[in-house]
Amino acid sequence: MLILVVGPSGVGKDTLMDGARLALADDSEVVFVRRDITRPAEAGGEDHQPISEAEFLRREQAGDYTLSWRAHGLCYGVPADILQDLAMGRRVVANVSRGVIDEARRRLGAVRIVSVSADPDQLAERLRQRGRESEIEIADRIARAQAYAIAGRDVVELRNDSDRESGIAALIAAICD
Repeated sequence: MLILVVGPSGVGKDTLMDGARLALADDSEVVFVRRDITRPAEAGGEDHQPISEAEFLRREQAGDYTLSWRAHGLCYGVPADILQDLAMGRRVVANVSRGVIDEARRRLGAVRIVSVSADPDQLAERLRQRGRESEIEIADRIARAQAYAIAGRDVVELRNDSDRESGIAALIAAICD
């Protein structure tokens, strides 16, 4: 099963996924995707495969991505090798844009969407602490987060408002359930 972790920037997806990845490190049936991103490795954020935009476009055109999208001036790709893991019955966990959910549902069949959210004030504070966005950009991200709802029987809501350990436990439950 493909498990898509989605939610607005700053909601804590990377923190939750890092904790779940560590907790499930010995479980060979769970695979966490390392995405290709047109962002330098030293730029911070998640552990990703840095890639130039030209190389990203070449790989995208060659069909090397199961899912790809653009957001915030960057290109993101989920490598096509996850299809082998899915064919072997593994649970594949990927952080993706909400904008690719319908494509994933259409192309990949059984998916589970873990929709991570947080209190808007807490989300704004996390974005400020991250230090990547201006106050105007933070306000815009908060507005987009509140305007975007994900629906479906395949959606698991995960509210990331309490302590880190509770959030990680909730993500592990969504992955393994």
